[in-house]
Amino acid sequence: MDSKQLAQYLEATDSISKPWLLVQLRLKKLQERRDTISSAAYEQELADIHQDLMNLGEWWRGIEEEVF
Repeated sequence: MDSKQLAQYLEATDSISKPWLLVQLRLKKLQERRDTISSAAYEQELADIHQDLMNLGEWWRGIEEEVF
């Protein structure tokens, strides 16, 4: 699945509000651009995505049935 297909899936399933799926979309887009950016830029963007994922924390605790 490429980033366009993933974005269409997120829209079709009303999953835009699910932050972990948005992180997955960002990772897919970065993967697709990997050959066109420098290693340093790739590593920086990957670190940014990782930090955003870590910042999500355990927001889902107690509402697992609603969000998953």
